[in-house]
This record gives sequence, structure tokens and C-alpha cells, in this order.
Amino acid sequence: MSRASRPLVILGVLTLAWGSGCNVGPDYVRPPTAATDAARFAWQPDGPADANDVEGASAWWRGFNDPVIDDLVTKVLANNTDLLAAAAAVLRAEALVRQAHGMRLPDLSYRATVSRDKTSFGGTFTFLNTAYPHGFTVSYVADLFGQLRRSERAARWDLLATEDDRRVLVHALVAQAVQLRIQIATQQRLSMVAQATIANWEYALEITQNRYEGGLVSPLDVYFARQNLSSAKVRYNIVEQQRHLLGHALSVLCGERPQTQDLPMSLAQLPQLAPVPLGLPASLLDRRPDVHAAEMRLAAATERVGVSIAQMYPDLTFLLSGGYQPFDRGDILNSQNQVYSAAMRLAAPLYRGGQLKAGVKAARAAVEQAAQRYAGEVLTAFQEVEDALMSQRLLQERIAYLGEGFQLAREAEALARSRYATGLEPMLVVLETERNRRLAENELVLAQGRLWETRVQLYLALGGDWLEAPDQDPTEPDGEAREKQDS
Repeated sequence: MSRASRPLVILGVLTLAWGSGCNVGPDYVRPPTAATDAARFAWQPDGPADANDVEGASAWWRGFNDPVIDDLVTKVLANNTDLLAAAAAVLRAEALVRQAHGMRLPDLSYRATVSRDKTSFGGTFTFLNTAYPHGFTVSYVADLFGQLRRSERAARWDLLATEDDRRVLVHALVAQAVQLRIQIATQQRLSMVAQATIANWEYALEITQNRYEGGLVSPLDVYFARQNLSSAKVRYNIVEQQRHLLGHALSVLCGERPQTQDLPMSLAQLPQLAPVPLGLPASLLDRRPDVHAAEMRLAAATERVGVSIAQMYPDLTFLLSGGYQPFDRGDILNSQNQVYSAAMRLAAPLYRGGQLKAGVKAARAAVEQAAQRYAGEVLTAFQEVEDALMSQRLLQERIAYLGEGFQLAREAEALARSRYATGLEPMLVVLETERNRRLAENELVLAQGRLWETRVQLYLALGGDWLEAPDQDPTEPDGEAREKQDS
């Protein structure tokens, strides 16, 4: 073994001796929440269900069986500017993980210098020296108390939270696109109702005008008919304005210039909701990216408690340098000009005015803050699931009642118009039956749209669809960071 290689061997031995180190501070353990002991959701549909698939959420919007929705979601995922910014945030978090990992590795650098100096003694003797020193320097921080290890693990938890933030945005934007599609279809149906009402009142005005000219009704009936025709046109104008505004919002969501969206009016039959899996609602809610992000931030805060504690302990650094210091370019690699040095530096904080203890207290407070936020996210998730399940059940009942009422109102209006044409009913009866029919039809259309939107809210509350997980969820990143975390 050459004398020049001995410091390197010594450094390697010391590295192995100290490399294992120890971790100070707490390790992350999931705290109990409202989901810990919950067996099932109160408003979930009755019936058997398999809870074995709760780990993977599929592309839930495909369950609507609507090609228009599939096309809109594809545009949103490809073009939305907020999603592109979120993807950049994930890349930044990945770089911070690599940076934190690199701080645990030896630091190797190379230096090369050319220097020339002149020294004179009383003006009699003059010395000119030219030197060409060059060599390598290696430094390594022995992570005795886990400060660097915990910093890297905290960065990995942050990366997972950032990925979850991106998934939160994905689900929110997809839900917004689906809801806009539903709202546009609803407005299109309301527009058809308004157009039919206009046609009905144009026909009624013609009949009323003929009856007035025949002396069968008063001129007041004509005014009533004209006024209701005008009101029907105003309602149509309002519906059209709302339809255009929704189209503009959908265009911007898809990364396009605002324009009216002429989408197919009809929606596919809303599929029957399968029973929510029994048994593990906590695991079901784990798929919610916002809940998972809150837990990842809690884990990162826990790791940083260890970082702050480790800063109170000594740091051990190994330094090794070696190279050549020739005074002639021809001797740059001459072994006689070889130089090296090895050092071990131990530094410990003695007094910093209470900063380190305050840092530990602040880190522990950050853990408590993150824990309460996580518990709050779980509670909010439970509320949103219960709200969506309850709203869906009651909306389905309401739609049944509204459908029955609309059918009766339509029959009453037809009968009133027929009796008015024969002079058996006054115009006020026709107006009242028309108003009841229009209100019933509008309420039915709006309730059907709200039922669709409630299904979207349920998927969001559950973090996706639990029916059948696809091979690759298009809302998921490539999973590289999660594989790193598992390893």
C-alpha cells in the first residue's frame, strides 16, 4: 500500500464506522382519526359489496358512458395551464429530493492553479517563482444523528404531497369539466323548454286573436297572451346567455379561446350507483389525494423534528486532499511533488441563545398543526361522502315526484287550452296551468342535472370509483417517487 493511498483508506474505514449513525427524534406513526374505527358510511346504499378493490381509483368519469365527457377530459388533461404548472412543481420536488440525497454523499472537487510571485531582498536579490498546484479534495459529513437522513426523508414525503396536490388539481379540473358539460346540457334542455313555451304562446296568441276578432273574448285576453309570449322570450334569452357563459368557461378550462360550446344535448342514462364497499372506509378515503397529501405533510413535519434535534448534537466531518505542487510544467505529475493531507473535524454547538431549543419546539408545533389539519381533512372527507350519498338518494326520490307532477301539469295545461278554445275556461286558467307546467318541467330538468352533479361530487369525495381499477390511471404520475419512497 502506497503512502499516498493511506489517508483514503483511513477515510473509508471511518466512513464505514460512522456511516450507520443513529436517528434522533420521533418516527412517523399514523395518528388515530375519525376514520380509524368507522365501519361504514351512514347513507351508503344497501347491498353486498367487495372492499378488496379500495386501493385503486379508476378514471371515474368513464362510468358516465358519455363520449363527450371523455373528449373534454382528454383536452383538460393535455392543455390546462394550471396542470402544467402543477407538473413543474412535481419536477421541482423531485429535484429537491435528489439534492437532499446528494448532501449525504462525499463531496469530491478538483482544483488547478497557476501562480507566479516575485520576492526581493533589499533590491539585491530577486526571486521569481511559478507554481502549478493541482489536486483533489474529498469531504464527507458523517451523519451521526440522522440529520441528513431525516432531511432526505422529509423531502421525499414532500414530494409525495406535491404529487398528491397535482392529483387534487386533476380531479378538481376533471370534475369541473364534467359539471360544465352537465350544466350546458341542462341549459340546452331548458332552452328547448323555453322554445316550446314560445311556440305554445304564439299558437295561443293566434287562437286568442281569432276569438277576439270573433267577439268571443275581451281584448284583455289578447294582452295576456302577448305579455306571456314576451315573458317566454325573455326566459329563453336568459337561458341562452347562461349557456354561452358556461361554454366560455369550458373552453378556457380546456386551454382554448372562449367560445360557445355546441355539445350534444342529451346525456347518457346515469348508471346505477353500486354499493359502497363495506369494512374499510379509512382505506377508501386514503385514495383521496387531499387526505393523502395532508398525511404526507404530517410525516414530513415529523421527520423535521429529528432534523432540529440533530442540530443540537456534534457534526463530524472528514477532509482528505491530495495532488501535486510542482514548480515546473514538466513536473506536473512527478511523484516527488506529491502532497496530501487528511483531517477530521468535530464541531458542536455550545451556546446559541436558545435558538436550537426553540427550533425543536417550533418543529413539534408544526407536527401538531399538521396532525390537526390531517384529522380535519379526514372529517371533511367523511362529511362530503355522507352529503353526496344523502343528496343522491333524496334527489332520486325528488325526481320521481317531479316526474309525476310534471305529467299531471302537462295534462292539465292541455285540458285548459282545449276548454279555452271552446269557451269553457277563461284565459287566467290557461295562464295558471301553463305556469305550473313550465315550473314543473324546469324543476325536473334542474333536478336531473343536480343528480348528475351529485354523482360527480360523490366520486370526488371518495377519491375516484371503487368498481374496477384500470391498468394505469391517467390521473396518476409514473409512480417513480412512490417506488423510491417504498425502497
